Amino acid sequence: MLFACGSPGSTSGTPAAPGAVQPAEGLSLTVAEALTQGAFTGAGGEAVFSSRQVEPGVYRVELRLNGTMFRALLDAESGVSTLDGFAEATGQDTRIQEADRQVLAGLSAALNAELPSGDAATPEARYLRRTVSLWVQHPDTVAMQRTVMGEQGRGYTMLCSYAKCNGKNTGSCGSSFNWYAYAKHDCAKGGFEVAINQQLAQLGDHGTCDGDEFYMSNGAWVCGEPDHWSRPKVMGNCFGRCGGGCGGDTQYTLDATNHDGCVRNGHMLASGYCDDQFVSASDDELFAPNCY
Repeated sequence: MLFACGSPGSTSGTPAAPGAVQPAEGLSLTVAEALTQGAFTGAGGEAVFSSRQVEPGVYRVELRLNGTMFRALLDAESGVSTLDGFAEATGQDTRIQEADRQVLAGLSAALNAELPSGDAATPEARYLRRTVSLWVQHPDTVAMQRTVMGEQGRGYTMLCSYAKCNGKNTGSCGSSFNWYAYAKHDCAKGGFEVAINQQLAQLGDHGTCDGDEFYMSNGAWVCGEPDHWSRPKVMGNCFGRCGGGCGGDTQYTLDATNHDGCVRNGHMLASGYCDDQFVSASDDELFAPNCY
């Protein structure tokens, strides 16, 4: 996977500061008043997409890929969205295929590279970016047709302050960390309160590696994944951030932190054990405000 559940690596040492994202090939994009649209060609097919304002504060995102229509209607004022995915030829419900997921991942990376970050993007572009990122992470075992509702303090809880270290939102933490206790999940190994299902995390954009995260082992940072250790210290790859990797938005929330804590703790991105964390984090990704 290209996002929260990378393959374990073997690099050790000090986490490096994140680098600039390189624009991806295969993207054609037009941003106009109340409309963002375009196409992306990847190894698994071509995605044609649009995001438009259909009435004040309401946005419709549509994406066609390999005979499947992905659709979302987002009411930003009320924090309610309806999501769907179906075969265009028959109207039958469908699931995201692996080839589709690879194209969506490439599109998501391209949008992150090409669109302005955070609130500098138009609402249509921002909701397109967030919705595509959500579809990339969508597990096979969660129905595409569903309603997502969000309300700050009830639907999502912001963790912006935990995304800082050394008083900064980005860059190296040096020796000053701001640990969040704890990133939690439940699975066959136990519930949320079991120590091996918890990670002590430094949230935020403070390092990247070719793996799931950095974890502390014998006094050194190692790039990879501690599989159900007892409360290991972890950081990197924008831990706790909504969406895949270090994307174009900066939403750090409780549910997104727990989702990262599941898919980076011995489980795959589309693991059924992480379905509940994914569903809980969906409204965070679509509607939570940016931290910076």
